[in-house]
Amino acid sequence: MKIEIQDLHFTYPTGIQAVRGVSLTIHPGEQVAIIGQNGAGKTTLVKHLNGLLKPSSGSVQIGDWDTRNHSVARLAGRVGYVFQNPDEQLFSKNVGAEVAFGPRNLGMKAEQVQSQIEDALTMTELSDKTETNPYDLSPTWRKMVALASVIAMNTDIVVFDEPTTGQDAANIARIANAIKLLRERGKTVITITHDIDFCAENFERVIAMSQGQILLDGKANDVLGQEEILTTTYVDPPQLTRLGKRLGFKNTVSNQEEFLAELKKVIER
Repeated sequence: MKIEIQDLHFTYPTGIQAVRGVSLTIHPGEQVAIIGQNGAGKTTLVKHLNGLLKPSSGSVQIGDWDTRNHSVARLAGRVGYVFQNPDEQLFSKNVGAEVAFGPRNLGMKAEQVQSQIEDALTMTELSDKTETNPYDLSPTWRKMVALASVIAMNTDIVVFDEPTTGQDAANIARIANAIKLLRERGKTVITITHDIDFCAENFERVIAMSQGQILLDGKANDVLGQEEILTTTYVDPPQLTRLGKRLGFKNTVSNQEEFLAELKKVIER
């Protein structure tokens, strides 16, 4: 399901112009990370995808739907949104009920609902916590409950808002694995993140924003290698990217595999 954004502008009632003339296309199955300093317009932009915000001008198309013509409830069947703070979206008495709510609300048949629940719980390693109240879990596990509740809805598009904030290494690995599995299923995954190393390791396309506009948009290595422009957004390239440049690597690297491959070339020269 393609996302098509045309000349999007959005101004809050306070007069703050948070998005200014953004146009972009995201094709089905793409993995896209949106980076930039606080106030760059990242969250405002992605909240247009599921109708939480409506354009002041311009348009947002999700497949053949213009978001201005559809409610948040209807768009929830196409775009799943995992909030930065899971406490903003958890409300059920136990994990099982929380994960079941979304697919049931979308009108799925009972058999499909059960299948989606089991799949989401397995993917997020929550199968042994179905009877637990989400608020009896640690913040890291509550994040996984929020993720499972979205995965269970089986939407074509999944949006993560700062998925690694406040998470330990083990849970970041779980989130990365979930993104990998979603990618293998052909889902479009979009994330807002300040975690540039996580971005480099898990996303093939990166969009850098500043002051409500897109500064850079392209393959991860191409964008993350433009250190001078990224500096204007108060974002540093990944540590391995910076180290590779200092070592004189010919190609930009952004993860361990690429770094080791380039280092091998240097050694063999």
